[in-house]
Amino acid sequence: MRVEYASRGLIGILTPQANTTVEPEMAIMLPPGVAMIAARMFSPHAELERRLVDYVEHLDDTIAHFANAPLDTIGLATTGTSYMIGAAREAELVARISQRRGAPFVTTGLSVVTALRTLGAKTIGLVSPYPASLTEKACAYWREQSFAIGGLVQLGLKTGTFHAIYTMSASESEAGLLQLADKALDAIVLLGTGMPTLGSILRHPRVGNAVVLSSMLCLGWATIDAALRRPPDRDTLTRFVRGAEWGARLRAHMGVA
Repeated sequence: MRVEYASRGLIGILTPQANTTVEPEMAIMLPPGVAMIAARMFSPHAELERRLVDYVEHLDDTIAHFANAPLDTIGLATTGTSYMIGAAREAELVARISQRRGAPFVTTGLSVVTALRTLGAKTIGLVSPYPASLTEKACAYWREQSFAIGGLVQLGLKTGTFHAIYTMSASESEAGLLQLADKALDAIVLLGTGMPTLGSILRHPRVGNAVVLSSMLCLGWATIDAALRRPPDRDTLTRFVRGAEWGARLRAHMGVA
């Protein structure tokens, strides 16, 4: 069944409670005929890693907020949950929810993994907006997924704001990205769904020989493919990284000619 604004596909997005980046970047990436609805994951804990665990523990309750909406896929818009539960439990979670909902369940972590494997990337660079402890868990996750880490940039966290990551700018992610320009890498990943990255990627789809990806870019690509029942494809991904469709929408949104 199709609805008015989703003639080609409807995506359900699960986003962290205070995240101000997921929905705007998803809206920019979505092609005509594909729409999204969102549900917010909630945790009362102040500490980031405890919130991430809470999100997973209460995932079924959050997904229930979509009720019987005719979703073609569901995307989990946080990478940190993958780091906290590890690859094996993540795979089990994806299989269980996909079967129960009758639609593909896509985590951000696995969307990045799929993108890297589609590109044939082996050695990657990471730009992390996380605290040191979560960055360590992130590195462990990517190694568990069989990628070598050839460079790491740890961005400084802001204080005195409502959230240290969500108040970052694309220019900050871009500055971190360019610090890896001299590394021998197949791909660079800008981590986190809360740090704005689309502008950075549009300006720098490659740095040296490395293709530039981000958590949100990969989630957008993977959920769109899932909604359209389209298998991962290197050429489609390469066009997506270059912003062949969404670049004009981003420039219009930002008021840039």
